[in-house]
Amino acid sequence: EMRQITQGVLASGEAVALHESVQPAGAVPSPLHVIQHSEFVVVLEGTVEFDHDGKTERVGPGDVMYVAFGTRHRMKNVGDTMANYLVMAVGGDVKK
Repeated sequence: EMRQITQGVLASGEAVALHESVQPAGAVPSPLHVIQHSEFVVVLEGTVEFDHDGKTERVGPGDVMYVAFGTRHRMKNVGDTMANYLVMAVGGDVKK
């Protein structure tokens, strides 16, 4: 589940968007996908596996991940509670 929070254009001309995502415990994760922008992901609650570039990291509340332009990745809830995280997308194909 995703909720769009805001989107716009920075003074530098780059598009930026912020959304919140939630994944229930046991949910099927989104497939690995490649992005054409950069992202910062902040985990608010829960435990997720962050798969990227052939690596897997387990992250939790307060952790911040950087996803570079062109990175193949996904987030998977591996905890027994809801996973909730914010995603800030910058540049590239972000909708203006």
